[in-house]
Amino acid sequence: MVQRNPGLTIFCHIVLFLGAAAVCMPLYFAFVAGSLTTAEVQQTPFPWLPGAHFIDNIATAWNEEDFSRLYINSIIVTAGIVVGKIIISLIAAFAVTYFRFAFRMTAFWLIFISLMLPVEVRIIPTYEAVADAAGPVRWFASATGLSGLVESLTGYRLEAALQWNLVNTYGGLILPLIASASATFLFRQFFLTIPDELCEAARIDGAGPLKFFWDVLLPLSRANIAALSIILFLYGWNQYLWPLLFTTDKSMATVMLGLKNLIPVADAAPAWNIAMAGAFFVMLPPAAIILLMQRWFAKGLVDAGK
Repeated sequence: MVQRNPGLTIFCHIVLFLGAAAVCMPLYFAFVAGSLTTAEVQQTPFPWLPGAHFIDNIATAWNEEDFSRLYINSIIVTAGIVVGKIIISLIAAFAVTYFRFAFRMTAFWLIFISLMLPVEVRIIPTYEAVADAAGPVRWFASATGLSGLVESLTGYRLEAALQWNLVNTYGGLILPLIASASATFLFRQFFLTIPDELCEAARIDGAGPLKFFWDVLLPLSRANIAALSIILFLYGWNQYLWPLLFTTDKSMATVMLGLKNLIPVADAAPAWNIAMAGAFFVMLPPAAIILLMQRWFAKGLVDAGK
């Protein structure tokens, strides 16, 4: 029987209120700054009450960096990263869990060790690989003599056709980020909790590996996929370093680059009110995703922990 202690209840509510205030206070001051004019932002002491220019500042920030285009780019890139990571991680986890092939655990631990090599560590070789995506193919054609054979038969240089530059493309922004060791690990741990009898029953019913994966594993993994999709959406939406390095065309930039451009520099007017207003509509999609899918997120975390 659970006994209620009024004193403990009041103490817990006070702690929760203080924690919520500590989290929400920066957001409130950002909202206040985004609703003021440039002159009002520089006042001392800083105003505690919001002003009347929030909508005007949002419109200025939106038009100044053409966020309509940046939003489209970020949505495409983020959706590609989420879908790519989920698909690759599911297939990789399915392979290392249910198939018995040579060096199976070696492959898994190589995937797991890649957690220590985030994109920031390998960003230079990744950029070189994506900027010249056909480099390995040209090397293979040259090493095997295929390029010389094609040139002698057709008079056409194979190396000239194999020039694939993915800079300033959606593929270049998405493909280097779709491999996920953490997602593979989480799906593998979930697959290990599925009883072997379920796999045996599917085999007796004549279900092949793909049918077992599609009809059994995927429905059971829906909560985990939903929870992981939220985390991956935040990861993709908040990407800054890779788009900053990889995009030289402003039309291919993302919202994070646009928000960075709103931040005042040393020789510019201190328009922090515009930057704070822009931060609100930049964080709107992640906040909406979390609010709409919080039930699935909690369910996925609980199911993963069982």
